[in-house]
Amino acid sequence: MLGNRSVMDAPFNTTSFTAQTIQDQQAKTVRDVLLNDPSVQFTRPTGSSAEDGLNIRGFPVSTSDISYGGLYGMLPYWSVSTELAERIEIIKGPGVLLNGMPPFGSVGGTINVVPKRAGDVPIAQLTTGYGSNSQWGTHLDVGRRFGEFNEFGIRFNGAYRDGETSVQTNKDKMALAVVGLDYRNERIRVSADVGYQEQNTRGLVTFARINPGFAIPAAPDASKNFAPPWTYMERKDHFQILRGEADLTDNLTVWAAVGNHEHQAKPLTLFPAVINANGDYTTSAFKNDLYEKYKTLDAGVRTQVQTGFIHHAVSLQGAIVTRDAGFASVNAPIPASNIYNPLFGPAPFLADPVAIKNYDGSTSSVGIADTMSTLDKRVQLTVGVRQQYVDGNNYAATGTRTSAYASDALSPSVSLVLKPLENVSVYGNYIEGLQQGTIVGTQYANVGQVLPPYQSVQREVGVKVDFGRVTATVSAFEITQPSAILDAPSNTLTVAGEQRNRGVEVNTFGEVASGVRVLGGVTFLDAVLTKSQGGVNDGKRANGVPETQINFGGEWDAPFIPGLTLNGRVIYTSSQLYDLTEPRRSIPDWTRADVGARYTFAGQNGKPVTIRFNVENVFGENYWMSAYGGTLAIGAPRTFRLSSTFNF
Repeated sequence: MLGNRSVMDAPFNTTSFTAQTIQDQQAKTVRDVLLNDPSVQFTRPTGSSAEDGLNIRGFPVSTSDISYGGLYGMLPYWSVSTELAERIEIIKGPGVLLNGMPPFGSVGGTINVVPKRAGDVPIAQLTTGYGSNSQWGTHLDVGRRFGEFNEFGIRFNGAYRDGETSVQTNKDKMALAVVGLDYRNERIRVSADVGYQEQNTRGLVTFARINPGFAIPAAPDASKNFAPPWTYMERKDHFQILRGEADLTDNLTVWAAVGNHEHQAKPLTLFPAVINANGDYTTSAFKNDLYEKYKTLDAGVRTQVQTGFIHHAVSLQGAIVTRDAGFASVNAPIPASNIYNPLFGPAPFLADPVAIKNYDGSTSSVGIADTMSTLDKRVQLTVGVRQQYVDGNNYAATGTRTSAYASDALSPSVSLVLKPLENVSVYGNYIEGLQQGTIVGTQYANVGQVLPPYQSVQREVGVKVDFGRVTATVSAFEITQPSAILDAPSNTLTVAGEQRNRGVEVNTFGEVASGVRVLGGVTFLDAVLTKSQGGVNDGKRANGVPETQINFGGEWDAPFIPGLTLNGRVIYTSSQLYDLTEPRRSIPDWTRADVGARYTFAGQNGKPVTIRFNVENVFGENYWMSAYGGTLAIGAPRTFRLSSTFNF
């Protein structure tokens, strides 16, 4: 909504990862790229039946809430491959004013994937890769511009990989094809994106729960899957987006975008394994059929006006996202096993379910913002407000509507950027996030009541310093998120619960010395339950949120071999609490080290060839990565990745 801004002019903590960084790190998914950010925490293991779960600033962010060029609901559900991204951007904290309420109401941050476009310099690039244990892949990236003034552009990205991953019996096959078309002249810019992603994962990595009264067992060997090899996840996504933008005058721009996305998944997987201290576990298998259909419309106008010594940049935006979903499931128990010495029986016979519509709804909003600046933009004040509407219907298997939700909320925001020096920005913001409220169930006295959207609030201050070749940022924030809890005396469900996350983030990126580049930082987070049912848990640390997280990497251009670059990264996550019952159980802190190298030289055609080799978790540590949401997620084992990129 606020348009394109530099890091120094953005009144938020933002990080951007380029396609070159993604390629050099051999990141396969958007989540892999976010390993560079200490505010991001993974909550689900790679290769599982769940979406690529992650938290930002201690709050969950759904993959359905990742935007594609600012549009929600358009990207592949569950996991997003990186080959379609020109950049991956994170804006920390809630962002209702910026893009409206996300479909699933994520408040920890906004992740945006910038589509690839053909540049003025043609590109024709082929990358082939190999990963342990036997994962082969290839990626073709071709872009050209045409016309007397390069008005027309086409960019194609196709990727395919298949084979066993570094987890035994876990096999992953992915195919992706995305075409980006665009036209541009002095006044008009039009683009279209058409994409398809298909993924088939076998031998899914599962996650676990711990029985009450048992100590949390040590993490098993991460390279040996303790889930049966007959589990699988099959999913397909296709999406189409059309955008247009026109400069009606030098100071007036209008834009509009429409999109469609359809997703289907058919998994045979396990409920989270319930384990005891010795590693024995019980679980059930379930087979699903589900679909999601999204349609989105975004339109607005930007204008610039000068009133005296104050410059105004005003934006008015309207957005709507509709979602239609269906689901069906069958399940059956399977024999007990052990996470250290798994015994795999045959797959149970489960009839193929057929998805039946169980939900439709929409989020729609209108927002306006005015950025007032003066003193050559050394003072920038942004004030805005968004009126948000949320509608939803739930359906039984018979097609009968069982409940309906309709509510709205007004979300104001204000932010300030001060530049006491040309290379220093001091900023502060107040911004809100929204999540759909609850329809009160039959077990409560206020059955049927529609609770209003939960309005999260962020207050943040920070400093950014641009040293020329390196930038450093420090921010301090507080996010309060309400929740529904029971008022026992009246047996009513009310929006009276609250979690408060306070934190400090330190980030740096850039070239600190000739040939030496760094990326990453540290986050200190205090996540506390401030309002709980009956006050019994008031003041307790929230489950699954580490107090300290360090994600810091760097690379060095070795002077003794021109074209050789060595790199490394360290990830440290402090201990995490598992539950609220005293004595509280927790998983220990963990540290993972990654190393790598790349070598670039001129090929026979005179164009660069780059060979990359990376090792993740080089010391082969076994650890519980996350305890968020009452489940344990195993960390990734030692993984080798090798690739070669040829330019034509």
